[in-house]
Amino acid sequence: MMSLSQPETIATRLQRWCDFFSGADTPKHMFIIRSPETSDPRPLPQADNMQQRIDWAWRHYERQLARLTWLDDDVVPHLDPYTGTELFAEAFGCQVHYPEDNMPHALPRISTASEVAKLQVPGLDTPALARVFQIADALYARAGGEAVMRLADIQSPMGISALIWDKSDFYPSLLEAPEAVRELAEKVKQLLFAFLDEFFARYGRAFIAHCPEYYLPNGVTLSDDEVGVVSPALYRELFLPDLRELSTRYGAIGIHCCANAVQHWPAFKTIPNLKLLNLREQDARPAYACFAGGPTAQMHGGLGSWEDCETLLRDFPTARFVFDVYTPDRTTAQNLSERLAIATGRLSL
Repeated sequence: MMSLSQPETIATRLQRWCDFFSGADTPKHMFIIRSPETSDPRPLPQADNMQQRIDWAWRHYERQLARLTWLDDDVVPHLDPYTGTELFAEAFGCQVHYPEDNMPHALPRISTASEVAKLQVPGLDTPALARVFQIADALYARAGGEAVMRLADIQSPMGISALIWDKSDFYPSLLEAPEAVRELAEKVKQLLFAFLDEFFARYGRAFIAHCPEYYLPNGVTLSDDEVGVVSPALYRELFLPDLRELSTRYGAIGIHCCANAVQHWPAFKTIPNLKLLNLREQDARPAYACFAGGPTAQMHGGLGSWEDCETLLRDFPTARFVFDVYTPDRTTAQNLSERLAIATGRLSL
């Protein structure tokens, strides 16, 4: 079989993702295979190491381009102006703690409902957000304005609110001062709209999701991680409307959730154009069963062998999902790629 050029290979993968998310019968499965050769440790996202972050992101992009020649999966080479969860809370004025050996995190700025009204929606020129655009602009220009960009780490409006507002008071306020909670979430949402509108205007509507890394031709992706401690009724009242609005505004949504959110799965099913769910590994099997046959694809971790993949294909024949498999070396990755291509009908024997 004639080998494809680099642009042709990327175009083929982009089209597969578009077909996958369109709800077409094929492809029903996508697969991303990870191996040590495809990544190297990245510098922590701190304010004073922008050039190191740019250099790492470019090396990462070049590695992904190189892997096109030896690994046939569905990874789309992309530029990664990565951030931590602190980004939008920092924009609202939160101080940030920078551990020496871990990702930064925001420290709360307010501790009572009465302080919400004093918060102003920041502009995109606030340093935290400006740095993201500076890094992304540098990478995008270097790539000739054609590469796909990875979206920043975005929490839901309620998730960002829970970073800005001390949680020891935020959680009681969900019941005792819901108007203030909604006011803060609305301010956060205004900032998210401004950021996303600018991001997509600069780099295109297609992007790589913040977590995990999959291609989405349009929409938005975010983390919904504060949901494990609220009731289904409270979730539907205070959390769900923002997700529905974001999906409607941008045409689609993908959600990462590392909380215990089984009780909210029925609510997830009501989110329009929910394209993909990424849930806790321990919830993967019941999630495959719950969302099988519906419009939402799934991508969960915990896969490390062909046997793991074969089990999913056997046990959940109507589920649409992305295999996300970790392998120890290049040879194992290549062997797994061929077996998955045959098992999913992409390659004939």
